[in-house]
Amino acid sequence: MGAQRGIKTLLAVAFALLLTFGARPALASDNPELLPDHATPVIDLARAFSERQKGDLEESLDTFETRSGWKLRVLTQYERTPGLAVKEFWGLDERSLLLVADPRGGNLLNFNVGDAFFALMPRTWWVELQTRYGNQYYVRDHGEDGAILAALDAVEVCLDRGGCQVVPGLPQEQWLWTLSTAILGGLIAGFAAYPRKHGEVISWSWLLLLSPLWVMLFGVFGIAPVVTRTSEILPLLRNGLGFVGAAVLAYLIAGATVGKDRQGAEES
Repeated sequence: MGAQRGIKTLLAVAFALLLTFGARPALASDNPELLPDHATPVIDLARAFSERQKGDLEESLDTFETRSGWKLRVLTQYERTPGLAVKEFWGLDERSLLLVADPRGGNLLNFNVGDAFFALMPRTWWVELQTRYGNQYYVRDHGEDGAILAALDAVEVCLDRGGCQVVPGLPQEQWLWTLSTAILGGLIAGFAAYPRKHGEVISWSWLLLLSPLWVMLFGVFGIAPVVTRTSEILPLLRNGLGFVGAAVLAYLIAGATVGKDRQGAEES
């Protein structure tokens, strides 16, 4: 199930490009009567937050803006939207990010991103952010409020770091995908390493010949996504053990199948 979710999320990336940087449902009309009568970084028309959550989020965003100079704003909506009126209300500029939470588009999260943000986080980063936290599975498990808060937290972390190329954190479905590729790489390496000649312990020629395949599966798809998204050792250790275990298993299976056939041919 986790792997299937990961595949569905990856397939949604192309559509997310259009959703994130194409249509802007929050800015499609102009209804200033829906704006609050006081300054606030959060307009919660869809009632995604409790009163306490909303108050804590407002305080957090104001504090972050004072500390960093980056303006983060949140608009939740369903059937009603202030549209273009939020631009003037918030004074959105190149250092402003407007997060729009609207479930009607299939993905909860949409972003209006100021140009200054792209110097720190590329467009692909925002696509990954949307597909990770705005997809229906994450929203179902964590709620709309949890998805919004998680996305904002990722933005703040990367701004504090001075930029990111990938979204921090390693979701379980993504880790399962990396583990699967590491195991597959181990199986290929194990079969390749089994000796083809008498007296060999490891067939280095075959292992090197197939190295582009198993190195790509283990290194590029099994290790790189882990080390770039988290500093935790446990998922890295699990992937490494998965690779080694799969390689040993494949080596033993090759000995019990191909090896027996070879020995029988030599004896005859």
